[in-house]
Amino acid sequence: MALTDVWFLLIAVLWTGYLVLEGFDFGVGMLLPIVGRTEVDRRVAINTIGPVWDGNEVWLLVAGGATFAAFPEWYASLFSGFYLALLLILVALIVRGVAFEFRGKIDDDRWRRNWDRAIVAGSLVPALLWGVAFANIVAGVPLDADHEFTGTLLTLLNPYALLGGVATLLVFALHGALFLALKTTGDVRERAHRLARGLGAGAVLAGGSFLLWTHLAYGASWTLVPVLVAAAGLLAALGANARRREGWAFAGTAVAIVAVVVTLFGSLYPDVLPSSTDPANSLTTVNAASTPYTLTIMTWVAVVFTPIVLAYQSWTFWVFRRRIAATDIPPATGLPARTGTHAR
Repeated sequence: MALTDVWFLLIAVLWTGYLVLEGFDFGVGMLLPIVGRTEVDRRVAINTIGPVWDGNEVWLLVAGGATFAAFPEWYASLFSGFYLALLLILVALIVRGVAFEFRGKIDDDRWRRNWDRAIVAGSLVPALLWGVAFANIVAGVPLDADHEFTGTLLTLLNPYALLGGVATLLVFALHGALFLALKTTGDVRERAHRLARGLGAGAVLAGGSFLLWTHLAYGASWTLVPVLVAAAGLLAALGANARRREGWAFAGTAVAIVAVVVTLFGSLYPDVLPSSTDPANSLTTVNAASTPYTLTIMTWVAVVFTPIVLAYQSWTFWVFRRRIAATDIPPATGLPARTGTHAR
């Protein structure tokens, strides 16, 4: 296997890790006002992802860095053509991170409600736009002979891409609901269980339609296998949720997300960014790659540091594996809200 193929596979693995782990973060954030009827319940929900959400985002940073180093042409064309969409995702992620840190700084309901809205928006926007972005990467975008994007934002908002966005939004919401059911007790757990049951049909319908479209229009014969695995994972998750087997239900959606990434990258290869105007202008694992020397150095770095990162993140999840209950939430410690003419 050529080093270009190795790095294409490794980037697919990095995106798999990011979407599986950050997917439930997005789901928890989107569902926050629904599962959290009281301030204590909302803090329970936030605390389920509090120790891990920033670590989960590291997968995105590494995936982006690996793309930049291994396939600089791919990285350049993506960030020029998808600039506005990626900027919106970046802003949403920043706003969400700030909201997690700031919502508890002041003991005021209005203050917290505003930051909760920021958490919802900061979770919903990336959940939608990542699906739109990956659908366009698989389907191809208009590229000229210099591999420059020649379309507009509306080019990216085509029916296939929008279906991809809806699919990732619903699947991540289901993934997050099952994570909440797995990690909480009491009212939050019950609401998450009911939400997962309600979200299931939409996730199966949108996700199944998107993957079937992907396979028929862009996939190879073998990509039907991960499509079926994704469908089986979602259906198994719904069945396990009905039996209150939260661990198996969460594993089912995780398997489904892995199968989605396999379908998308399997349909893409050997291209990394197809041209919808002329196949000769497409970026491939060969013409978009760095030099063999660069890829060799990167491979040795990955061999050394990847196991360390995986071990550390696995340890983090093990340490914070216990369910969270309302009784675990201490009283609010933020500064009291200041009112009146002297609050300056």
